[in-house]
Amino acid sequence: MSLLTKDYDYHLPEKLIASRPLPDRAASRMLVIDRNTGTVCHRMFADFPDYLRPEDLLVLNDTRVIPARLFSDDDRIELLCLDRLSPTLWRCLAKPGKRMKVGRTLTVGEISGSVVEVMENGDRIIRWDEPVDLDKHGHLALPHYMGRGDDETDQERYQTVFAKQEGAIAAPTAGLHFTPEILSHIDHDFLTLHVGVGTFRPVSVDHVGEHVMHSERYSVSSGSVERINSAGRVIAVGTTVTRVLESLASDTARICPDAAMTGETDIFLHPPYRFKAVDALLTNFHLPQSTLIMLVSAFAGRELTLEAYRQAVAEEYRFYSYGDCMLII
Repeated sequence: MSLLTKDYDYHLPEKLIASRPLPDRAASRMLVIDRNTGTVCHRMFADFPDYLRPEDLLVLNDTRVIPARLFSDDDRIELLCLDRLSPTLWRCLAKPGKRMKVGRTLTVGEISGSVVEVMENGDRIIRWDEPVDLDKHGHLALPHYMGRGDDETDQERYQTVFAKQEGAIAAPTAGLHFTPEILSHIDHDFLTLHVGVGTFRPVSVDHVGEHVMHSERYSVSSGSVERINSAGRVIAVGTTVTRVLESLASDTARICPDAAMTGETDIFLHPPYRFKAVDALLTNFHLPQSTLIMLVSAFAGRELTLEAYRQAVAEEYRFYSYGDCMLII
C-alpha cells in the first residue's frame, strides 16, 4: 500500500486515447479483474450480464450533462459554468483568468455580464443582465485529452441513454456503454451525482493524503435506498456512484438510515479504504495519478490495478471517456 502520488502512474501512448465514440455503444471491450483470484481477463462489454447474479442490483448515475462551456461574443474569453446560483448569477471558471478581474464585462449572445467577485480558488462570480440560454449558446465541455471541441455527434453520445437530471459538467462515462435493451434485462436503480470540474483536476501534491477533494452534489430517493440496502450485491456503475454510496454507508447498512439523502460529498477514496456499500465496480480507464485511479486501486489493490492497466495498454484498449471499460468483481 502506497500513499505517494507517483506510485499511481502509468505510461499511456497517446494513440490509445479515444477522442470519438464507437458507432455502437455496447461494442466496447471489457477488462475483468477478479479480486479473489488476483487474475485479469479480457472480454467484451456484451459479456457483462454473464457476471451478474439474480440478486444483484446495478446502480447507475442519471445525471445529465449540460452545455456549460461558453465563449464571449468576441471569442476572447472562455467560461465554464460550474454552478448557477440564480438565473443571472453564476460561478464560473474563466480563461484567461487574468483578464477577468472584478468589474470586467463581457457579452454572450449580446447579453452582458460582469465579474462581481473573484473567489479564493480562482472561480469567478458573474452577474448577467438577463439569463443566458446555455442550450443556445453553450457547448459540451469535453475533456481536454480529446483535443477537440464538441460537435453534433457528442450531443447524443456524451450522454447516457438514461440521463435525466440536468447539472453535470462531465458525463458519468461508465454508463455510456449501456443501451435500453441491455438495461431491460438487468435489475437496476438510479441515484444522481452531478459530475463537476474537479473530476479533471490532477493531484498536485506528493502525498495522497494532502489532496483536497472537490465537492459534488448528489441525491438518492428513499425507494432506491430500500432497494440498495436489500440487494444481494450492489454493482456500482462508475466512480460517481461509488463515491455517493460510500459517503452514505455505515458499518451496519449499505446506506445509513440517518444519512442525508440530498447533499454534497467530497469523499476521497484511496488505499487503504475499506468499502462498505459497493460489491463490484464497472468503470472506464482513468488518468495516471488521478483521484479516480486511486479509487480503483483502493477497490482492487494498487498492484493488481496497475497490472491490469499494463495489460490494457499492451492489448491496445481504448482509454478514457469514450474508451473501453473495466469490471472489478
